This record gives sequence, structure tokens and C-alpha cells, in this order.
Amino acid sequence: MSSLTFSHLGIYARDLPRMAAFYQRVLGFTQTDQGFLPTADPARPVELIFLSGNPEEHHQIVLASGRPAEAHFNVVNQISLRAASLEALQQHHAQVEAEVAAGQASNLAPITHGNAISIYFSDPEGNRLEMFIDTPWYVSQPVRVPIDLKQPAAVVMAWAEHHARELEGFCPRAEWVARMKTKMRNA
Repeated sequence: MSSLTFSHLGIYARDLPRMAAFYQRVLGFTQTDQGFLPTADPARPVELIFLSGNPEEHHQIVLASGRPAEAHFNVVNQISLRAASLEALQQHHAQVEAEVAAGQASNLAPITHGNAISIYFSDPEGNRLEMFIDTPWYVSQPVRVPIDLKQPAAVVMAWAEHHARELEGFCPRAEWVARMKTKMRNA
């Protein structure tokens, strides 16, 4: 098994103040630092804004100036963040809906993967974000089914489990984790 754990990621941005405000307002991150990094061209330093939601991590996301205006395709498929609970995910969903209504976010899609319940949306510059919770079961992937997160949490979870039980590979998450531990040890 790998000894590596994920730490942080960097995103090139066009409008750093707008992006930093969005990540602080919507994701609850705190700006931990900001500054300029010299480049080979002294007239064009890179501005960096460091953001974190964990006091043990200096930054989990770093925003960097320099995203070209003509960049129409983003090679980052998604930035995924785990929510503390289904209720927390539902609160984030309501907040992102308000951001969509205000024109600060777009492409909101609440879905279930069977093994997770997620909301996907795009930040002000089109980077796709996912907020999710794991479910206590596993199903073979890929799965992407719309889900109504406006129902009470117990109703959402019951519906998600009922749907997942009909999918290929359904099993308790602990069983799947045990299989993966064996597979990774033997790799």
C-alpha cells in the first residue's frame, strides 16, 4: 500500500479575489497566506492565495494567478471534498443553490454513486467541485443517478440504499475495504 496521502492542490485562476472569496464563503476555507512568487520575468510574478479548512494544514488549496483568458478547457476533472454528514451535505446543497441563483456557481447536480452521495457544481471560473459523503455500502462503478437532497436525511439515505441494493456489486463497505486491503497488499 502507498505511504502517500493527499495534501493539497493548486488552481490557476483569472480573478484571484473572486475565487478566494468563493472558496471561503462556500467551502468555509480560511485564507492562511498571500503573496507573490518571483518568476523568470520580474515584471510578471505569480500571485498566490493559500486556503485551508484545517488548522494543521497551511493550505489545502492554493490559488495562483496566470490562468489564460483563452483557456476554454479545464484539465482538472473535479476537486472533491468530504462533508461531515448527510445533513451537512444538505446544508451545503442549499448554500450552493443560493450561489447558483446569485450567478457565482453553476451546474449544480445532486447525485448518488451508490457508494457515495454527492453534489457537483462549478466555481466562478468553471472548475468542477464535488462535496460528498460515503455511504455504508459499495456498488460497482461508475454510477451516476440524480437524487433529491431536499427530503429529510433519513428519507434520502433510505432511498439511496434501496437504489444501491439493486445495483451490481452491492455489499457492505467494510467487505469492500477488506477486499481492497488484500488486493493492495498483493499488488
